Amino acid sequence: MAYVESGEFTRDQRYIATRITADGRDGFPVEPGRYRLVVSRACPWANRAIIVRRLLGLEDALSMGVCGPTHDARSWTFDLDPGGRDPVLGIERLQEAFLKRYPDYDKGITVPAIVDVPTGQVVTNDFAQITIDLSLEWTALHREGAPDLYPASLRDEIDEVNEVVYADVNNGVYRAGFAGSQEAYEKAYDRLFRRLDRLSDRLGSRRYLVGDTITEADVRLFTTLVRFDAVYHGHFKCNRHKLTEMPVLWAYARDLFQTPGFGDTIDFTQIKRHYYEVHRDINPAGIVPAGPDLSGWLTPHGREALGGRPFGDGTPPVSQPVQQFA
Repeated sequence: MAYVESGEFTRDQRYIATRITADGRDGFPVEPGRYRLVVSRACPWANRAIIVRRLLGLEDALSMGVCGPTHDARSWTFDLDPGGRDPVLGIERLQEAFLKRYPDYDKGITVPAIVDVPTGQVVTNDFAQITIDLSLEWTALHREGAPDLYPASLRDEIDEVNEVVYADVNNGVYRAGFAGSQEAYEKAYDRLFRRLDRLSDRLGSRRYLVGDTITEADVRLFTTLVRFDAVYHGHFKCNRHKLTEMPVLWAYARDLFQTPGFGDTIDFTQIKRHYYEVHRDINPAGIVPAGPDLSGWLTPHGREALGGRPFGDGTPPVSQPVQQFA
């Protein structure tokens, strides 16, 4: 973690910017079976890529390796796999793929990351670009009926929404949780809830953030909202209200959760273990709370009354069982 003099948390955003594109202009062309998406179900940034991969039907074209919910200073590990090794890459730590490409790599070992299977080298960990490229560059491998998550006519508005949601909400909860001073915490807290109030106003009369279908903007907001009560409200002191006490956002989040491709990517047990066990500076004993009661995620939301077509002219992905609640 990094802080400025005021105690404000600043995120290291020095990601590997190499892209996998249809024309291979960065040296990595889209090819079925060549790459492996490495994620953790605990991480909100990786959760975006899991959702987009599901919605677009890229499971057969882009395999996925899943790290466990906890890690140490060296990086994420494949402790969920037999022998503690990823069965495709044959490595114990994601760090190995980064060092294979950059032996002196000194930046964050983060998920999501995409690894080139033949060489075992990381290609990119630029989480924001990864999901955009899955939508725009991997189109030849999308399933029939895949939704358009980044439609050309709405891209400027999606980008505008994503920018403020990232600054105030996605990263805002971290700015509150990792603040190094009371002043920095209160500044982040106020900024977070002002934005959530504005998003509530926006979503009060429309089912989705941009247009009348699910887009990249909804994916990005959802992965923070779904973790709000389980982690951010208590662990990060974002406690003006729980999500369940913000009627519009709670209904919106439930609507998405119950949409195939969203709730069926969520594992609340892994989410809670990650934050409460890894962040020992905030939670020294590493005790994972037993609550909150998460069964409300499956209750009716009533958002259908606002209209909208979740997948536009496309179709939903094949439904998968929702993970068990903690």
